[in-house]
Amino acid sequence: MSQTLKPYLTCIRATINAAMCLENFASQEVERHNKPEVEAGVNKELLLKPVVIARNEKERVLIEGSINSLRISVAVKQADELEQILAKKFMRFLAQRADNFVILRRKPISGYDISFLITNFHTELMYKHKLVDFIIQFLEDVDKEIGLMKLAVASRARAVAETYLKSFIA
Repeated sequence: MSQTLKPYLTCIRATINAAMCLENFASQEVERHNKPEVEAGVNKELLLKPVVIARNEKERVLIEGSINSLRISVAVKQADELEQILAKKFMRFLAQRADNFVILRRKPISGYDISFLITNFHTELMYKHKLVDFIIQFLEDVDKEIGLMKLAVASRARAVAETYLKSFIA
């Protein structure tokens, strides 16, 4: 982990830990229903104030909490056009496999690249600290993967350009 990324991820970890005190809460509207209040948004008194943690304008995390659920939306660093394309493709790849990631939402919140939804049932079935570790590890790995893909595209472009220009030399 780079030194510039460490305080950002530490702040995200502390905020998620603080917001992840979830409990079972039945719907106040419909009997025998238990929907994530952060998704339903019907009762404003059950929602916590959303927190945005930003490293810069384009790289930020939105943490929205409620009494029985927590939604974490991530905007990934996209410095140039190539990173935008790579991030979009990578996030679409992950969203298509959302069933394999239990807490991953298929569709992110507008303005963000990917979203996670953690309910009280997830915290009952899984360790809370492991869920937080997964999200932090995900944030580290996404940066690394997009950087590696960008390097691979650049080296491939260089090889194609060399091959193409060889035809003019001979």
